[in-house]
Amino acid sequence: MDQTHAPITAPIPVRASSTDDPAELLRFAIDAHGLGAVALATLVEIRGGAARALGAHVAVAADGRFCGYVSGGCVEAALASEALLAMAQGRDRTVKFGDGSPFFDIVLPCGGGISVAIHVLKNVGALRHVVERLERRQAAGLAYSPERQVLEPVDPLPRACWLKRDFLNVYRPRTRVILSGQTIEAQAVARLAEASGYEVIVREQGEGGRVAADSIDPFTAVVLLHHELDAEAAILETALASPGFYIGALGSTRTHRRRVERLTVIGFGKDDITRIKAPIGMFGPTRDATSLALSVLADVAAARLVAYA
Repeated sequence: MDQTHAPITAPIPVRASSTDDPAELLRFAIDAHGLGAVALATLVEIRGGAARALGAHVAVAADGRFCGYVSGGCVEAALASEALLAMAQGRDRTVKFGDGSPFFDIVLPCGGGISVAIHVLKNVGALRHVVERLERRQAAGLAYSPERQVLEPVDPLPRACWLKRDFLNVYRPRTRVILSGQTIEAQAVARLAEASGYEVIVREQGEGGRVAADSIDPFTAVVLLHHELDAEAAILETALASPGFYIGALGSTRTHRRRVERLTVIGFGKDDITRIKAPIGMFGPTRDATSLALSVLADVAAARLVAYA
C-alpha cells in the first residue's frame, strides 16, 4: 500500500495514572497541552446512582494517555476514545453512558446514567488559575459554556451545578491533618493519613499554639492524641478559635467532662466546645493504634463530606 495514502490510526487510550485528585488531573492536562492537544472531560449530569460526584474529571492527551474517573472505571477508556475524536475534529461534545446512552454495550453497574462534557482545551489559563489557588489552599471555580466552548475562572460556589446554560465546577484544597501527640496512636494516624493522600503536619512537643494557628484553614482537621489535658491545652484553644472543619481529642467520656469544665472556666462557650469530637473517632472504644487510626481518619473523612457536600 502507498504509505502516503495509509489510513491514520487513532491512538489507543491507555491509563497514565490511577489518581482522582483534581489538582493532579489539571496538572496532567496542563503538561499534556504543552505537547499537543488535550481534552478535559467533566461529569455534568447523573441519572440515578453514580460512583462519582458532579464535576469529576478525566483528562485525555492527544497520544491517548488519560487519567481520572467519572465512574467506577467502567467507561473511562470509551470516554477517552470520544475525547480523541473531539480533539481530531476540534469541537467539544457531550456523551452519555448507561441509562439513556446510545452505547448499549457499556452498562454502569449502579444501573444509572451519566452525561460527560468533553472540552478541547484551547489554552490552559483557567486550569493554571485553579492549580495556583489550590496551592495557596484556596477554593476555586470554573465555568464551562457548551455553547461558546470555553472554560473560564469564576468565584467558587458551594457545590458543582448548572447555572443557566453553564456548568460551574468547584475545587477545594485537599484535607490537611494537624496532628498533636507523641504517642504510638499519633504515629499510626500520621502513617494512615499520608497513605490516604492527606497533607500531614505533625506538631512537635513544645510548640506553641501560635505556630499551628497559621496552618489551620477551613480544610484542616486538628487531631489531638494526648494522654494529658495539659499537653493539649494550647493547640486545642488555638483550634477552637480557627475555621478548621474538624477538631477531635483523645480521651474517655470522663476525661472530656474535665476538658469541658476547664474550657468553660477560661471562657469558651457551648458552641465552641461542641465542635470537639471526644472521644475521638467514628467508632470505639479501640484497643490498638491501628484501629484508632482507622476510626479517626474515617471520622475526618465523614466530617469533610458533611462540611463540603
